Amino acid sequence: MDAERPVGVGPATPADTESVRRILSESWGGPYVAVHAELIDASAQRALLARVAGRPVGLLTYRAVSGTEWEIVTLDAVEAGRGVGRALLDGLRAEAAWEGVTRLWLVTTNENVRALRFYQRYGFDLVAVHRNAVEAARRLKPSIPTHDDGIAIRHELELELLL
Repeated sequence: MDAERPVGVGPATPADTESVRRILSESWGGPYVAVHAELIDASAQRALLARVAGRPVGLLTYRAVSGTEWEIVTLDAVEAGRGVGRALLDGLRAEAAWEGVTRLWLVTTNENVRALRFYQRYGFDLVAVHRNAVEAARRLKPSIPTHDDGIAIRHELELELLL
């Protein structure tokens, strides 16, 4: 049974292009993510893919900001509640430590309380609130919704994990 099989994590390869594009399309409406007044092609970034029995169940995309700092661009667990997100972060953390990276960081939005809880439980710390930053993001990607679960989507929250 898949529910009992372990989640494996490894770098996405060119053979995984379709899986990466599918996950980004389902989660983000396409490969582009608008954040901190920038439109980022997540499909063009380095990526880790989570698999169960060879089947893709999650994706983490990231980019080097400097030699010691990486930004997590996207994190998607296709199957929630089975440790996919944690496995992807564990994989990135191990890779970052190996490459001498001392800071991982990411941005989420104010209404995404589930993600905020997840990241803080993992050890990320809230370090900045960029008020009304989603307005600029919407100019780059108009498909960003204005509300989710009754909460207005307005602000970007920056979290970091020091290694």
